[in-house]
Amino acid sequence: MAGNTFGKLFNITTFGESHGVAIGGVIDGCPPNIVLDFEAIQKEMNRRKPGQSAIVTQRKEPDEVKFLSGIFEGKTTGTPIGFVIENANQKSKDYSHIKESYRPSHADYVYDKKYGHRDYRGGGRSSARETASRVVAGAIAKQLLKNIKINAFTSSVGEIFINKPYQDLDFSKIESNDIRCPDQDAADKMIARIKEIRKEGDTIGGTITCVIQNVPVGLGEPVFDKLHADLGKAMLSINAVKGFEYGSGFCGAKMKGSEHNDLYNKDGTTKTNLSGGIQGGISNGMDIYFRVAFKPVATIMQKQETIDKDGNSVEMQGKGRHDPCVVPRAVPIVEAMAALVLADFWLLNKMY
Repeated sequence: MAGNTFGKLFNITTFGESHGVAIGGVIDGCPPNIVLDFEAIQKEMNRRKPGQSAIVTQRKEPDEVKFLSGIFEGKTTGTPIGFVIENANQKSKDYSHIKESYRPSHADYVYDKKYGHRDYRGGGRSSARETASRVVAGAIAKQLLKNIKINAFTSSVGEIFINKPYQDLDFSKIESNDIRCPDQDAADKMIARIKEIRKEGDTIGGTITCVIQNVPVGLGEPVFDKLHADLGKAMLSINAVKGFEYGSGFCGAKMKGSEHNDLYNKDGTTKTNLSGGIQGGISNGMDIYFRVAFKPVATIMQKQETIDKDGNSVEMQGKGRHDPCVVPRAVPIVEAMAALVLADFWLLNKMY
């Protein structure tokens, strides 16, 4: 099965299924002699793991990382870093009702048609549980990028938005509430909305904004490997993501050039930053900021019509433990994928 590796110089290959023995990965290209902070790695895992609050899935997984190779005496050796995360709380019987049928807006149907065989337990390989391995790799990438700060946060849930520019937000407050929103007034409304939606047996979407600071000038390539193109691919590879925009994004399409151009200061910085820290596919030293749109979780606790493997119409209702909104747990995933992209380009830049 192709498509399990992300990155070029610094890359991660993931393996495993949601209800298998374990998930894990192999990180290749990590430089030697990086002193790893294992507590920081586990902290990132704890931010993503299920069962951490009342507004996420109640599946209980410790998500403890076990490193198998590539690390000796607390430092990276320069060889592949292998790791596993054991699955401890599978309830595969919750998925027996979809063994012969397809959940709407899930990957069940296309997996069956593409491969002729699928692991229906929790979605198997298509489950968002796979993203835990990405968070491990991203946590290590963050430690490679010592001076670069990556902060993602929930910026909307449904129709509820933060109505402040990111410059007016205190990123230290991101972890102060269950929704991971640094604006407490907006956070309270978002949490209340998710609880309301959950009682209805439904789900809701939202957006995550990511801000990357202290990025040196020169990361990214000018044609096909533009920095924003790779960031877009990274974000769109995350489960449930339906959209990506950076800088002025779609709002820029409404503007005139005289309104949109970022004029220079004498030191090379710009007076405005509608470019989102990237020009010509290359970082310009200003803050990189982008927004990622997540759809509502496809599994809902309401009856829906679908089809079985023989094309017959059947009725289905979601079972098991699912997120009413994926956004809070996706915040560390967005940060991890951003770190993987930057680590790749950082290593490439050192080759020039």
